[in-house]
Amino acid sequence: MTDHAAVAEHLPPFLAAIDLPQSNSASDILSANELAYTGALFVTVTPEKIDEALKFLRDTVGRLDVYLDVSTLPSAQDIVDLLDGGAAKVFVASGQVPALQKVPNLDSRRIVYHPTVSADEAEDQLSGTGFGLYLHNVQDVEAVGSILKAMGKTRPAVYVSKQGMTEAEAVKLRTLDAVPIVGSHQLTVAAESTEDGIRVASLLLAKTKSDRTDGLFTTLVTDERGIALGLVYSNEQSVAESLRSGRGVYWSRKRGLWRKGDTSGDWQGLVRVETDCDDDCLRFVVRQQGSGFCHLLTATCFGEYRGLSKLQKTLQSRKRSAPEGSYTARLFNDSKMLNAKIMEEASELCEASSKDEIAAEAADVLYFALTKATAAGVTLEDIERNLDGKSVKVKRRKGDAKGPFAERFGVVANGTSSHTNGASTANGAPTKDEVREAESQPKSKDDSAGLNGHGRIQMRRYVTKDEAPETILEALKRPSQRSTDKIMAIVRPIINDVREQGDRALLSYTHKFEKATSLTSPVFKAPFPESLMQLPPETIEAIDISFENIRKFHAAQREEKPLEVETMPGVVCSRFVRPIERVGLYVPGGTAVLPSTALMLGVPAMVAGCKTIVLASPPRADGKLTPEIVYVAHKVGAESIVLAGGAQAVAAMAHGTESVSKVDKILGPGNQFVTAAKMLVSNDTTAEVSIDMPAGPSEVLVIADKTALPAFVASDLLSQAEHGVDSQVVCIAVDLSEQQVRAIEDELHAQATALPRVDMVRGAISHSVMLVTQTLDEALELSNAYAPEHLILQVADSIAVRERIMNAGSVFCGPWTPESVGDYSAGVNHSLPTYGYAKQYSGVNLGSYVKHITSSHLTAEGLKNVGGAVMQLAKVEELEAHRRAVEIRLKWMEDNKGRSLDG
Repeated sequence: MTDHAAVAEHLPPFLAAIDLPQSNSASDILSANELAYTGALFVTVTPEKIDEALKFLRDTVGRLDVYLDVSTLPSAQDIVDLLDGGAAKVFVASGQVPALQKVPNLDSRRIVYHPTVSADEAEDQLSGTGFGLYLHNVQDVEAVGSILKAMGKTRPAVYVSKQGMTEAEAVKLRTLDAVPIVGSHQLTVAAESTEDGIRVASLLLAKTKSDRTDGLFTTLVTDERGIALGLVYSNEQSVAESLRSGRGVYWSRKRGLWRKGDTSGDWQGLVRVETDCDDDCLRFVVRQQGSGFCHLLTATCFGEYRGLSKLQKTLQSRKRSAPEGSYTARLFNDSKMLNAKIMEEASELCEASSKDEIAAEAADVLYFALTKATAAGVTLEDIERNLDGKSVKVKRRKGDAKGPFAERFGVVANGTSSHTNGASTANGAPTKDEVREAESQPKSKDDSAGLNGHGRIQMRRYVTKDEAPETILEALKRPSQRSTDKIMAIVRPIINDVREQGDRALLSYTHKFEKATSLTSPVFKAPFPESLMQLPPETIEAIDISFENIRKFHAAQREEKPLEVETMPGVVCSRFVRPIERVGLYVPGGTAVLPSTALMLGVPAMVAGCKTIVLASPPRADGKLTPEIVYVAHKVGAESIVLAGGAQAVAAMAHGTESVSKVDKILGPGNQFVTAAKMLVSNDTTAEVSIDMPAGPSEVLVIADKTALPAFVASDLLSQAEHGVDSQVVCIAVDLSEQQVRAIEDELHAQATALPRVDMVRGAISHSVMLVTQTLDEALELSNAYAPEHLILQVADSIAVRERIMNAGSVFCGPWTPESVGDYSAGVNHSLPTYGYAKQYSGVNLGSYVKHITSSHLTAEGLKNVGGAVMQLAKVEELEAHRRAVEIRLKWMEDNKGRSLDG
């Protein structure tokens, strides 16, 4: 490193002074060889030319450095705006300095001071500022050398202008480590000297030196992104020819002047020529044409492109020649689909946590973002120029996220993350897509969810013998389980609000989520007026039939008398049933009217004898409930109906409000928000409430062998898929051929496309699977591991197979038992455990509404018989009071023989 490196920045070889283009366009500047390939521009900006200057900066940012003389501008804000616009540096007068020094984030090295005092005084004023120095219209270049020498090795960058500057003077200034400012009309790319011209090559190479005996300059050739293409050599002649011709021209040690690409056609368009930090190496920035830089027909002499550069080349090629109908062609031609993929991948990146996950998701975001850019003709070079423009801004954004995104991720106004019960929602909040799925909102028409590459509605298919066990387990993972923690973070504050603010909060959430802004009370109290139960006769008949069948099945589950056992003489243990006094029944609404759920929950509560039955269901936007639900509430003797849904309804029933009766147990299915709320309140000791089970999004597993009709199988899968986008359906095909599996898939597609809720179905199908097994044993093993809410056996001798089922909410046997009969009218209950909880929980039954109380009754003889064992165990556990409670009684018996206390 030489002494002149004391200037702590890499300076351009010259500044070309120009007037702002009259056309307000930079195209002429960027196409002028003598201006575009090296150096930088110097423009004087007057107050009336600020807008033109900003336009010029926008056109040149990232392509050429532009230095502005702003010494006549009266406003410091105008100067800052120009720096924000992309000016590399501004040349200012002494009167402008105080205001600029107060600007936060302003890099002092971007200020060049234009003094109106002597050089010594200017040096004093510059000391400690970091400003550059502008020596304007010097008389003698040699005198500049004395000034620079006096300033020492740590001097700032110095820029010099002189009327009528010659090439020799400009070169001299370069050797002094000053930057000459020369009129653009003087610059030339000619190889030979002219009387008044200044050769660009001479300025570029004025300080360049070679460490080779042949005097050649080592030259690195890169593309616009800085990727090395190859290493060559240059000299003054080849550099001058390259500047003149506007293409890559080098010096061959064997052949002399080398116009690379003349024979192969793989030439380079010249973008820029630079020297390195100590002026012994050149860099040619080029735009490669043809197949590549290397004679081996690779992109670079170091092999093919990698990373983003490789991806760009691939996408550009595919844009030209992607097969019609291919996924890539769809991405380029369907902007809505591409936008959806970008949003999807960006959401997944937000949720990634480990290094590997973040790397993978970031790669996906970059892939689809670059696809969008390529489709629009935007290159990585364009993007990086835009980034370069942003990097020079003085005024910074606050960094706050935009409103809806800030709200979703819990970011408050100052850019920090809000916290709920100590849990940060910035990292844990669900994405918009996850919230939509948790709410079970249908997919948009533009969303490709559930579609294969040919636009068919189709589940993912796995042949189990060809897959690792962990692959199958991952495929069977419930979609809703992936975001449980994030959903909890949303639900907690809702529960807290309702617990603390009661009716006010409950109404507020109903107004917000259900749009039922006309509601003034969150509850309908019984008796319910007839006007709310106006139904067609056929609907009433259907409800009445279902009501009676459900009543019969659950009434048969009653325990008619207490259980009583004499465990040893004189020791009688018993157990008796009592109804849970107050129950809250959650009936989902929103995407479908579900009077069937009101029946499934309300009828067993009535049969069990629960004293207080509270229904909760979200109202319509007009503030009313569907008449079917009101009718069922009337039939089961409900005390009230809470006009609310979601977590807020669960919270109201768990804690009670001014209008909502507090309950002892909450039962009923719901979306992920409802399930999360049920789990939270059941774990809150202040609520003193239990729940039936974690009953979340619906699911079905169908086992089908060769006896199954494809149309039946498809209809059973779709009957659950239409519940919501967060539902999951699984088909296990036992020893079916490719043709037989395809027949099921064809039926599923045909039936699905005819459904009015097809966009709901597609959401469920997108995370549903078809497993092809070789044996029934394997199918049953997978089913028991999955523990489905609904299990449908479309197999030979389904009753015998049922005996092998260990885990399921409810089983439907044979071709004539669609799951829908269980949902409505057969009599079994359709409120069943999901998420795999069928391994631990039963579905709703009469036992869900009762509790068992045990009792013990001992005679004196009984206490004598069991007392010794009790006292010994109490002694072992060192619970002396326990032991003495028995000992005192036994002693009393001994002391009062013949006397009885039995009543």
